[in-house]
Amino acid sequence: MEENIRNEQTEQLFRAILTLSNVDDCARFFEDLCTVSEIQEMAKRLTAAKMLISNRIYSEISEETGLSTATISRVNRCLKFGNNGYREVLTRLERRR
Repeated sequence: MEENIRNEQTEQLFRAILTLSNVDDCARFFEDLCTVSEIQEMAKRLTAAKMLISNRIYSEISEETGLSTATISRVNRCLKFGNNGYREVLTRLERRR
């Protein structure tokens, strides 16, 4: 879908994320790494993916998350044509419930 994001620096980031063992570790790391707005935006996109998988419509998703329809459309394209990242993570989260 998009250019390959993998390089030495991103591989190090991904390996660093894999060392996090719980939600508190993740919160501390991401609060240092990202702005509050960036974290909230990523959370909204994950929520939008979950809602799209549940066949919710763009206007409902936009109203609930505050995302633009353009961003929701991008999430939808990732669900349809991406690397299956959203679906895999959401499936794993559902299994852990």
